[in-house]
Amino acid sequence: MPTMIVIGFRDGLDEALRRRGLEPFYIVQAPVNPPEGRGFTYVTDMENAQEILRAVLAARLDEIAGVLTVHEMGVFGAAYLRQQLKLPGNTDSQTTLYFRDKYLQKSKLPPHIRRARCRYVSVGTSFKDLADDLGEVFVVKPATGAGALRTAIVRTPEEYERALALFTGQSDVEVVAESFVDAPEVYMDGVWRNGDLKWSSMSRNHTSPLSAVQGGVLAAHILDRRRRPALFQQAETLARQALAGLDAPDCVFHLEAFTEDAGLTFGECAIRLPGALSPQVNKLTFGVDLFDAEIGLALGEEPTEPLNSDDPDRFYGYILLRRPKSGSLTQQDFERNFRFDEIQYSSSPDTPVGPYGRVGQAIVSDQDELKLQQTIEEIMRFNAAGGGYAQSPGAS
Repeated sequence: MPTMIVIGFRDGLDEALRRRGLEPFYIVQAPVNPPEGRGFTYVTDMENAQEILRAVLAARLDEIAGVLTVHEMGVFGAAYLRQQLKLPGNTDSQTTLYFRDKYLQKSKLPPHIRRARCRYVSVGTSFKDLADDLGEVFVVKPATGAGALRTAIVRTPEEYERALALFTGQSDVEVVAESFVDAPEVYMDGVWRNGDLKWSSMSRNHTSPLSAVQGGVLAAHILDRRRRPALFQQAETLARQALAGLDAPDCVFHLEAFTEDAGLTFGECAIRLPGALSPQVNKLTFGVDLFDAEIGLALGEEPTEPLNSDDPDRFYGYILLRRPKSGSLTQQDFERNFRFDEIQYSSSPDTPVGPYGRVGQAIVSDQDELKLQQTIEEIMRFNAAGGGYAQSPGAS
C-alpha cells in the first residue's frame, strides 16, 4: 500500500486517506497519539525541517506517494520534504514562506490591496515606537501564526509587556505587530490551480478565534451567495489578486478578510486545509471534499471533474463545544434543546481539552442561512451558560 507522509494528525484526513487506499505515516508532537495501527514518529518541533527529514529517513518508508500537512506549522516542512524526496506537489519552500510569515505576506501583496500595516517587533522595540507607527491600538502575534494562540490586542505598555512575555525575546523575526482592524471577519476556503480560482466558499465566524482562545465558543457557518452577491464578488476578486500576487502554488487555501464599509480588507492567507470542521461543512453543503482535493494535489493528480459551484439546497455550520463557564452539561442536554445533524460531547472531567477549549463538536443545518445563524448563536449561548439559556427544538 503506498504511503502518505502526514505532518500532524486529523481524523477527517485519516479517513480520506484510507478511502484512497493510502497508508498514512504521521509526524506528530506529543501529546498527539494517532490511532492504533497507524505508523508515526514524534518530533520536538514540526517546523524544524531538518528534524522532520531525519525522522522520515530514519523510518525507512517504502513506496512513498506524497507528503501533506494538516495545519500551518507543517507547510514549510512538507514543501521541503517533497523537494528532497522528489515527490509531487509544491516544492518551492521560499514561496511557501510568504504564506507563513505575516510580515513577508503583507509586504508582497499588490499595493492596491487593503491590509493592516505590519512590522516585525525586533528585540528592544518599545511600546511607544509601535503605537506611534501603528496607532493607539495594535495587535501582537507570532510572525508565522499559531491560530490565535499568543495573539493579543494591545492598548497599554503593560499589555504590551504581557504580550511579549509569551515569546523568547531573542529574535528579530519571531513577532509581528499589526494595526488593529475593528471589523467583522469572513473567510474563504477554496482550491487554487494553474494560477486561478477553481472553487471557493465563504463562511463567517460567530466569534473571533482570539475570543474563543480567551473562553468563547468557536462556531462558523457557510454563507449564502444569493443573499450577498456583492460581498462574494469582492471576496473572489480579493482571492484572485492576493493568491496571484503571492505566486501561490496549486493548493487548497484558507483566506481571511475584514468586512469594512470601504470593502474587504485582507487579513491573511494560508496554503493548507482550513481548520476546525470547515472541510466537513463544505462537503455537506456543496459535496466538495477538501480533504480529497488536498490528497490529490499531494499525489500530483490532475482534476477529472469540475468542483460543484451550484447554490446549495441546505447550509451547514459547526460549533466547537466546550465546558460551560458554570454548571455542567451532557450531550443529552444539548439534544433535548436543539436538533443536530451530528453531535459529540463529553461531560467527563477526564476528557482532554482540545484547541479553543473543545471537548465536543456539533454540526447543524438549515435551508435558510439566517435561521442557521440564529440556531448556532442559541447553541453557543446555551453552551456558555451551562444550559441556563434554552431553545425549544425546531431548527430544521
